[in-house]
Amino acid sequence: MLDKLEALNERFEFLDKSISDPDVIADMDKWRKYCKEHADLSPIIEKYRELKSALQTIEDDKEMLSEGQDRDFEEMIRAEMAEAQNTAAKAKDELKILLLPKDPNDEKNVIIEIRGGTGGEEAALFAADLMRMYSMYAESRRWKIDILNSNATDIGGYKEISFSVEGRGAYSRFKFESGVHRVQRVPETESQGRIHTSAVTVAVLPEVEELEIDINPNDLRIDVFRAGGPGGQCVNTTDSAVRITHLPTGIVVSCQDEKSQLKNKEKAMKILRSRVYERAEAERSKEIADARKSQVGSGDRSERIRTYNFPQSRVTDHRVNLTLYKLEQVLNGSLDEIIDALITADQAAKLAGEE
Repeated sequence: MLDKLEALNERFEFLDKSISDPDVIADMDKWRKYCKEHADLSPIIEKYRELKSALQTIEDDKEMLSEGQDRDFEEMIRAEMAEAQNTAAKAKDELKILLLPKDPNDEKNVIIEIRGGTGGEEAALFAADLMRMYSMYAESRRWKIDILNSNATDIGGYKEISFSVEGRGAYSRFKFESGVHRVQRVPETESQGRIHTSAVTVAVLPEVEELEIDINPNDLRIDVFRAGGPGGQCVNTTDSAVRITHLPTGIVVSCQDEKSQLKNKEKAMKILRSRVYERAEAERSKEIADARKSQVGSGDRSERIRTYNFPQSRVTDHRVNLTLYKLEQVLNGSLDEIIDALITADQAAKLAGEE
């Protein structure tokens, strides 16, 4: 590991000089590439230099002890060496995590799709609750949200809703949300106070740029139609809604939220690129997908990942056996405790796989 870290340190020093080089700055593409690599390496190099300093202190202290010292000075040296050993051990553990292969999508924006499942209107209402939860979480991190498509119900729920979250690292925080979210509560329409169980499906896709995936325009069938749904200007008045079918995969995306047909087409293409990319990645990386199933969840939309129990104010994530009795806070966007636990479990599983 130390040899690898020293090579990374040399690369970091090269990048450190290069990003200030006028010739590199003149080539904006190269400069951006070097700046990103420099930023990615910074936490690793900072921790490596902390490790090197601690290891050097240990060596210096051992040398001084071998020379013989008076009792008080020897105790001071041993205390310093013990502290340096603790620092070195902690730095090594942190570096193991920092050196794990990065998910290439982690820094990307995301597209989140929420669909009401079993439970009818109650599931649609909970889909709206999840939309609000994710929106509040994104806002707490100052990420931008853009509604791509929605199919609302008359009483404020969503049969389905798709939206993008723009912000560095959005995918790394949201990617474990894919799966089935189950809610247990008494619906407002329940007259006898019985608890109902409903389910909502969440899919999290990395947002894909046009350059990252080649979609042949000849493989697309584009239909336009009149937007529908409860209320809203332009509903049932103009052919502004767009439906795009990707013929090779059969993937269909519809968008109708915008008044402009062009804007609806752009949003539909954004979703389509991400879905086609996801399909291609799943086919190319089946071994990785199988490995993730043994970690904290595959992202499989049929997998039940979390239960929200209203009578007990309880949230349980079934992948890491984490239960929190703070349902209201979680639904108000306080997701970090759950997400951090999932990331830690994923890292531990990957480390176990490396050993």
